[in-house]
Amino acid sequence: MQSRNKILDDLSHLMTNAMGVAQGAKTEAETALKGLMDRWLADRDFVTREEFDAVRAMAVKAREENAALEARIAALEAGSAKKAKPSV
Repeated sequence: MQSRNKILDDLSHLMTNAMGVAQGAKTEAETALKGLMDRWLADRDFVTREEFDAVRAMAVKAREENAALEARIAALEAGSAKKAKPSV
């Protein structure tokens, strides 16, 4: 009966070692896949979130300035139209 326990102990150690190797392989595969994805994304010239937010803020500011300029032009045109009308 002693020999059976030795066989089971050896089998248990073998399985434990196999699980350690599998865990290491999993970690290496994840690292390799992450590196591959990072390189692929870098090659696609995607913008970062910070760059996107900066350009968006510039676009919002430009829209606000355009609206202010449109209002100013409308006011100037209205004043110009009043001056152009002859008094009767």
